[in-house]
Amino acid sequence: MDSSKKQEKLLGNNLNVARETAHTEYENRVEKARDLEKMGDNPWAAMTAIDTTCRQVIDDFVEGAEKKYTLAGRILTKRMQGKAGFVTIQDRTGKMQLYLREDVIGAESFKKFIDFIDNGDIIWCAGDSFRTKSGEITIRVTAWSLLTKCLHPLPEKFHGITDIETKYRQRYLDLMTSPETRERFVKRSSIIRSIRSYLDAHDFCEVETPMLHPIPGGAAARPFITHHNALDTDFYLRIAPELYLKRLVVGGIERVYEINRNFRNEGVSTRHNPEFTMIEFYMAHQEYHFVMSFVEQMIRDLAHQVCGSLQVPYGDYVLDFAKPFERLSAHDALIRYSTLTATDIDEQAIDATLVAHGIKLANPQARYGQKIFALFEEVAESKLINPTYIIDFPIETSPLAKRDPARPHLAARFELFIAGMEISNGFNELNDPFDQAERFKEQVKAHEAGDAEAMHYDADYITALEYGLPPTVGCGIGIDRLVMLLTNTTSIKEVILFPALKRK
Repeated sequence: MDSSKKQEKLLGNNLNVARETAHTEYENRVEKARDLEKMGDNPWAAMTAIDTTCRQVIDDFVEGAEKKYTLAGRILTKRMQGKAGFVTIQDRTGKMQLYLREDVIGAESFKKFIDFIDNGDIIWCAGDSFRTKSGEITIRVTAWSLLTKCLHPLPEKFHGITDIETKYRQRYLDLMTSPETRERFVKRSSIIRSIRSYLDAHDFCEVETPMLHPIPGGAAARPFITHHNALDTDFYLRIAPELYLKRLVVGGIERVYEINRNFRNEGVSTRHNPEFTMIEFYMAHQEYHFVMSFVEQMIRDLAHQVCGSLQVPYGDYVLDFAKPFERLSAHDALIRYSTLTATDIDEQAIDATLVAHGIKLANPQARYGQKIFALFEEVAESKLINPTYIIDFPIETSPLAKRDPARPHLAARFELFIAGMEISNGFNELNDPFDQAERFKEQVKAHEAGDAEAMHYDADYITALEYGLPPTVGCGIGIDRLVMLLTNTTSIKEVILFPALKRK
């Protein structure tokens, strides 16, 4: 047997031993729970009131001024020796050491704690605070009770979960054992809250629009399809809320936003999850240059609030949010961030350049501007590390955007890239119902030609435009990717509590 097979066999044997040990531990804990029930104790008891948290005990501590508290938490460590012992518990605010003595809580209560309480159990306790000889603020327990019995052993030594599958499938274990994971999701909540505050301060109205759409629209993406039995009709999980939000602007809600989930039937990677969080907002009587500055200031404020600095580490880079965000066309970005020359990407040479880079376009009738953007995505996009706006999109790639008044072949549109990722997309909204109808028709032709991401014709939306959409600019921002940037996380799975995974 060669060395690799021996190692594989050894790993398999170790895994089997670990599973058998865990199973035995589970059976032991179940037996403890049953014994407690026979003694008249509920292993999953009703709530017992508490008056503090671990963090508050530490913050309130005054040397020599003992205070009495009641608190609850999950046991992380249990070190009992003789007639006393130390226990560490954890609640939402942090950790706290408890000190239990037989002569304080009583012999029967002390023995019950030793015999029936395990790491992972959630307990209630009462006691007073003091500082140990080693300097740690501690609760001297005078009474305790079991709130919830944990039937499985927790990850060994609380060094965190090293198996990635377990981290994502059993996120609750990851949160229990990794302060970094908990902090990341606390920051995520703070980021979303700050975005809300920023928009609310600028007179926006938050709304909720449908998740089930009769027609997929609002973005170029492949939708998920489901069926409603009572109506006997197919619906699509929304790929974007755009067309519904613009209907609200037609109705007079001139500044509107929504933070919610979108669903796109696409691949899974470190930057893509089929279910993801977006914010989309729309402003009547403004245009895309204003919104670029508006978003730039919002992200700069977020970086300062969340990271405490405008120089933010991300992977191998340090992102600089203090400098003005650069604004480039895709054509200029190609020349700056690749070895390609202006001659390589002119209309006569672009097809050969695409072939040289192995790029095949979904639409065989693609025009020059579309080819430039396909090349940009392949060659230059990943090089945009510091915040950069890409502008001057060809109108063919922007079926919902208004034309640039001075250059009708271009869309009044931008995309923001940071660390090689698209973070935001925005444009002046097309409000000409006749132009929009023609663009929808072009999308239908592309769909029939094999482009699965092309849009459908939405007749009801055309009717809404016929009632009058004021000059409006809209913007979408990917919350998950923004959280990645501000928490120095290079995989989107680390910032989504329960990412999409293959079924076991």
